Amino acid sequence: MRRAPTIEQRERRFALLLLGPALALLLLTTTAPLVYLLWTSLQRLDMSMPWLQGFAGLGNFAKMGDDPRFWNSLLLTAIYTGCTVLLQVLVGLGLALLVLQIPRGQGLLRVAAILPIVLAPVVVGLFWRTLVLAPDFGLVDLVTRALGLGSHNWLGDPQLALISVIAIHTWQWTPFAFLVLLATLATLPPDVYEAARIDRAGAWQRFRHLTLPLIRPAVVMVIILRTMTALSAFAAIFAATGGGPGSATEILNLYAYRTSFTELNLGYGAALATALLALTLAVSWLLFRRRQAAA
Repeated sequence: MRRAPTIEQRERRFALLLLGPALALLLLTTTAPLVYLLWTSLQRLDMSMPWLQGFAGLGNFAKMGDDPRFWNSLLLTAIYTGCTVLLQVLVGLGLALLVLQIPRGQGLLRVAAILPIVLAPVVVGLFWRTLVLAPDFGLVDLVTRALGLGSHNWLGDPQLALISVIAIHTWQWTPFAFLVLLATLATLPPDVYEAARIDRAGAWQRFRHLTLPLIRPAVVMVIILRTMTALSAFAAIFAATGGGPGSATEILNLYAYRTSFTELNLGYGAALATALLALTLAVSWLLFRRRQAAA
């Protein structure tokens, strides 16, 4: 005789019934495109030469080894990611330490810090391109000319374009690091610092031996989240420079886009996107291992 399901079994089935539609939608919108991306990366799919289409195997990935444009985009991705993440952590931590000393108005500062984050990256890119970094009448040019440094084509000069897009990304996402670190600093136990002051520990000693170890897990988490975002950056750079001038700001994500939708080489573009995905997963895994060691 079949036993009636227990209350625990019925609750588990009910939970699975509620989870089923959301899980199916998640698989449809994430897993299916990912599988299609991997399948496309193994194909010779060049719309400019449709007669050469067919299965390429690992040929698209082997092509990267002899592609100087790929290595240049990979280097730019590393520079862009490293600089933006480092600046966000340093500036965000500095601002958090400064604001923590202000007894009043912290709520207003938090609200002001949220504003760059809620803006769409493409809006941020267009804002900086048209109002901040525009030659002659941009805000930065007004300051440099007032200081006697002259006018510069910030987004059109290959030597300045990468610095400019790093500044754009840093401006938008430093408030995230600032808010996380400010909240972490506000939870630190004050009695520890009082004991350090009694022992005549200086400000730098308190920061180095107390503050940094206590906020290290939060700093590592900020680094992980900001690194994953920087590696997949696209909209702000595309709106500001389009990857140019030339390939001066063509990080790997933009190179994959240009290859797929400008040069119409979908197979190689999918392989580039797969390489970026593998790079993001590898870096994220290493950073999560680092977080476990810091915790």
